[in-house]
Amino acid sequence: MREFAGKTAFVTGGASGIGFALGRAFAGAGMKVMLADIETHALSAAVKSLDNVGPGVNGVVCDVGDPASVERAAKAACDTFGNVHVVCNNAGVAAAGGIDNISLDNWRWVLDVNLFGVLYGIRTFLPHIRGHGEGGHFVNTASMAGMNGGLGFSPYVASKFAVVGMSEGLAMQLKPHGIGVTVLCPGYVRTRIGESGRNRPERYGATQPPDPASPAGRLLAEIAARLAAGLDPSEVAARVLAAIRGDELYVFTHPEMREDVEERFAAIMAAMDKPAGL
Repeated sequence: MREFAGKTAFVTGGASGIGFALGRAFAGAGMKVMLADIETHALSAAVKSLDNVGPGVNGVVCDVGDPASVERAAKAACDTFGNVHVVCNNAGVAAAGGIDNISLDNWRWVLDVNLFGVLYGIRTFLPHIRGHGEGGHFVNTASMAGMNGGLGFSPYVASKFAVVGMSEGLAMQLKPHGIGVTVLCPGYVRTRIGESGRNRPERYGATQPPDPASPAGRLLAEIAARLAAGLDPSEVAARVLAAIRGDELYVFTHPEMREDVEERFAAIMAAMDKPAGL
């Protein structure tokens, strides 16, 4: 999909961070944009800030962990702007992991948003995009955490590995239909994902931060520092738009993290090459 002008984009997690940057970039490229987010006040502010950018920006409250909410948001986008062409399944959250005090609520919340939220977006919009026949593109936000297990035993890592695999399979099956797929695997970006608990629905219980002195607490502090010094979301958005135009499957924003991936791949290949029975 090389031309953006006059087409429509739907972006989850669109009130802040990478989602907002994507919305701004799409609007600047001449697209109509529907921002979807669970955070009502931030969503209103985001839409207002883009009033004079592009042909039209609107917002809809959406809990991506609820398939009915995603379907309502999709209907709002189509009712407002007509056919949707680019769907960014971008909303994401993070919660404590590790091998101590494994929280099923944390795992359910993170998987519902990061994994099933992507699935619900694909399931809802794919028949629509195939039906209108004007082409389209799915952008699924994963992470470098979906390419290596450096964060340890974590619902975030598990969800992002799954999104990478889903996107690879989806791309293969949609290519004959002229619909593109990009999986975004950023490293540290200046977003508020470290404050995900502010939007945690009651059905998942209260957020329980780990002891700052524990391994999990120290890891979270290190991640927070790296996020604060991370890449500007606008740079990520620019890479995504280029990837859509070029029909690229993978977007990696932090080439300096190549070594971590190479170490994992080398271990896999060494195991593959090991003689059977040894």
